[in-house]
Amino acid sequence: MEKPFDLKLRTKEFSLDALSLIENLPSDRTFNIIHNQLGRAALSVGANYRVVSRAKSTSDYINKLKIVEEECDECLFFLEILQIKLPNEAEKIKALWNEGNEILSTVVSMILKKKI
Repeated sequence: MEKPFDLKLRTKEFSLDALSLIENLPSDRTFNIIHNQLGRAALSVGANYRVVSRAKSTSDYINKLKIVEEECDECLFFLEILQIKLPNEAEKIKALWNEGNEILSTVVSMILKKKI
């Protein structure tokens, strides 16, 4: 099934999918740290992309997208850590990582197009 191009929808679904993943993490100190950090970053991807459309100028647009870029990259880092720490869940985590990477690539492309 082809993914929708609507990045507003995709970033929201990415946030929800990350929340579903972290709800099933083990409860220990290590995973609690990842749970908190990944949860905040994933929610930030969706929430901050949502406000991009309200940018007041090109530089504001780029700045808002850069926040999405940073938060999405942070999610990818935590997902990479989870792939190592939870090898039995690696396939599910990799699917979420792939979606995050596609979102990140799209956002970077949007930034570069506005800078030209």
